[in-house]
Amino acid sequence: MSHQIKFIMVGGFLGAGKTTTLGRLAKYYTDQGLNVGVVTNDQAADLVDTNALRSQGLHVGEVAGACFCCHFNALMETIEELGAKSKPDVILAEPVGSCTDLVATVIQPIKRLFDAEFSIHPYAVLMKPSHGKKILKNDKGSGFSPKAAYILKKQLEEADLILINRIDELSTEEVDELTTLIDENFPGTPVLRTSALTGEGFEGLIEFLEQDGDFGSKILDIDYDIYAEGEAELGWLNSSVRVSSETAFSLDQLLLDVISQLQVSFKEKGVETAHLKTIGLWEGFFGVANLVSNDSKPKLSLASDCTVNEVDLIVNARVACDPDALEEQVMAVLQSCAKTLNAKLEFRQTQSFRPGRPVPTHRYAAPQ
Repeated sequence: MSHQIKFIMVGGFLGAGKTTTLGRLAKYYTDQGLNVGVVTNDQAADLVDTNALRSQGLHVGEVAGACFCCHFNALMETIEELGAKSKPDVILAEPVGSCTDLVATVIQPIKRLFDAEFSIHPYAVLMKPSHGKKILKNDKGSGFSPKAAYILKKQLEEADLILINRIDELSTEEVDELTTLIDENFPGTPVLRTSALTGEGFEGLIEFLEQDGDFGSKILDIDYDIYAEGEAELGWLNSSVRVSSETAFSLDQLLLDVISQLQVSFKEKGVETAHLKTIGLWEGFFGVANLVSNDSKPKLSLASDCTVNEVDLIVNARVACDPDALEEQVMAVLQSCAKTLNAKLEFRQTQSFRPGRPVPTHRYAAPQ
């Protein structure tokens, strides 16, 4: 048989930890001497995840403007571009965090149309503890409407493997409760406990991903009206700015200040954060801060440990609110942070919108 590329897609809700997971998986396969390509996905350009992964020295392609299912041809073209110089042994794919029905619209089309080129490995979906627990318990205080919660449930339903991520932040009792909730809602689906940040549980994940079998075969019974309306409830913003000051400042502190002030603003407005990320890039240095829910603590997920006079800042916000209101809040916080530093802001580009209705390029109603 000719060389087949391992296709590994890792799904999960916004803020579940997909990018950190892919970064750790990429390091594992690279350390094994394999060529690894990563494909990120977003509804718009200027994606923090793409910049963060590239800054780690990885070969990354980005599919922007729609989810993998709606831009399937762009996904395959991006994979081809990644292999232009050296054919990858492994493709790691990260779909949009508000997307589901990926088995029918991504994995099955690859199986049917590109079977000779790819070997399909288990589809792992990350369980986001902060929102997942509330949604699976049908807690009215989840911060999302039932239609948005529907997406998270459908993501877990089509998984070959569910990963309870962020166990480094949880007690044993909390992890046990999540495991019970998953077993009750998705009986028969294997569950692993992991921390993408520390690497705990990753040996089990690698072992599972390397199995042979008929994976990517759980075709959902899904209502696209509910799915589309749930996704459209989220305001989406990608913004890039340059911050410059005559006085040097801590890049990491700026990142945390932006995230923290936005958290306060969202709480005051009574809107729920699905995911909030910002990356600062300057002359080989970079740092990343993020927030995964209104009740979570802002985190410096990648520290730069540097002091700068100038930095390019990218903000990605996914919040359950009107996109115009979201843009207004983000602009106000960026201006406030710049004023504190006595710094100048140069806005490069900002996109804010609600995701459109998903219209898959292909959809197979039965597994091959």
